[in-house]
Amino acid sequence: MGPSLKTLALKALMTTVLVLTATLANAADYVAGKHYTVLDEPVRTGDASKIEVTEVFWYGCGHCYAFEPLLEKWSKTLPADVVLVRSPAIWHPTMELHARAYYTAKALNVLDPLHQALFDAMNVGHDKLGTEDDIKKIFVAHGVDGDAFSKTFNSFGVGSAVGQADARQRGYKITGTPEIVVEGKYRVSASQAGSHEAMLAVVDQLIAAERAARAKHHGSDSAATAK
Repeated sequence: MGPSLKTLALKALMTTVLVLTATLANAADYVAGKHYTVLDEPVRTGDASKIEVTEVFWYGCGHCYAFEPLLEKWSKTLPADVVLVRSPAIWHPTMELHARAYYTAKALNVLDPLHQALFDAMNVGHDKLGTEDDIKKIFVAHGVDGDAFSKTFNSFGVGSAVGQADARQRGYKITGTPEIVVEGKYRVSASQAGSHEAMLAVVDQLIAAERAARAKHHGSDSAATAK
């Protein structure tokens, strides 16, 4: 005779408690104000069904260039309820060109090769990519039609995406790059966390804490509905 429904329910409850306890214990390793910053005003995320992790970067940033391989490897391990979003930093006219390059590559479905190529151009080739033509050469070298590039680079859609990225960074109160924002609530930098590797460790703990909070909220909603 198998276990009763009451026994199974009790085991499930105990498992949930253990998971939440472990999550809170791990989260306590990192302290708000020391290892990460809690934003005064949360910034809306793009998909409420996912825990959003946003990297704010700049192609000309050497720290971003060094961080990219770590972030890329880490992103391959993300569970289904987490999404990584990249958002270019913009606090100078030339950086706006680089943000346009990012969203142009995304719109033309060539982000995979161009993202690294743009990083390499600035950090290995020491190309400032200070004009649209400079950026166009990179795209054409990777098989993108020049006219298609120009049309997309100057399109309303790309301009709108750049404007949204600028608004996001203002909401995040970004102080440098790279920085990561978890669920529009928590900002993590290497200077606070201690290293690029530690940044991702802090992010992992914040993801776990957010997941636990969502589970608790969902449980409360379910209990209220059952009454």
